[in-house]
Amino acid sequence: MINATQQEESQVDGILIDQWKAGDQRAATAIVERHAEALVRFAGRLGVTEDVDELVQDTFIRAFSAIESFRADSSLRTWLFTIERRLVIDRRRAQARRGHDVEIDDAQIASGFDALDRLVADEAAQRVAGAMARLTRMQRDVFTLRVQEGRSYKDIAGILGSTEGAARVHYHNAMRAVKEFLHE
Repeated sequence: MINATQQEESQVDGILIDQWKAGDQRAATAIVERHAEALVRFAGRLGVTEDVDELVQDTFIRAFSAIESFRADSSLRTWLFTIERRLVIDRRRAQARRGHDVEIDDAQIASGFDALDRLVADEAAQRVAGAMARLTRMQRDVFTLRVQEGRSYKDIAGILGSTEGAARVHYHNAMRAVKEFLHE
């Protein structure tokens, strides 16, 4: 179910897309400004720690070159997340072919409090990262999109090329596994 804020955002994105298609370069800049920060966060949640700005830039390049194929079945941000996720998968496959180990480390959380707060936050982040490392890739992606990005099951299904029902099952299994690990 789409809420009023999401509907307004989709309308604004639709207007910007139409303006960009009509040749207004400022519209492309506005699209980037509206969505770049979310793409950076999503890249971090996917475990990308290097060349994040390049990844986000590549995501927008790919999106703008394929904007005619955007059907607005989902939000623009969901479509951008889908493109970025595919780019991450492609990069990981390329790295694996070159023989590089790919490390996924979601424990890069910093706290602005005192040393004890940071220690506790680091320990909690390590435990959550350890729990997430035990998940399947699909469970981890669904968990990340749902918990850390606040995406709907419909959006998650679109991003991951799955169904809403499958996204719900993966989320349920991921939550159960994370809770079990944290209670060990």
